[in-house]
Amino acid sequence: MINLFNKKKSPQYFAEIDPNTNLVKRVIVSDLDFIKNNFNEKNWIETSYENKFRHIYAAIGYTYDKINDVFIEPQPYPSWSLDENFDWQPPKPKPVIVDKIILWNEELLEWEVMN
Repeated sequence: MINLFNKKKSPQYFAEIDPNTNLVKRVIVSDLDFIKNNFNEKNWIETSYENKFRHIYAAIGYTYDKINDVFIEPQPYPSWSLDENFDWQPPKPKPVIVDKIILWNEELLEWEVMN
């Protein structure tokens, strides 16, 4: 992450959005004045490191949904769907098994317990 913020102010985080794909290209620590003076401001969206707005903190490869004004993580598997909170959900809930690693098997569309 590039740090370009004025140390007199609290840091702000900005994601550069590819205007053709809405994918996050990079995230920098900066302030709005620096963004306005050095970049095409319309391609930059503020993101919250503490997830206080726009759902989650942006990262490279995430999508910016302009309509809902949120950042969305990449889809982990083709079978998973986006819920109303903009989180990816598997077709079947993950089982709770103590002291075991549980991984999604996309080919079988099942959770697998690893030894």
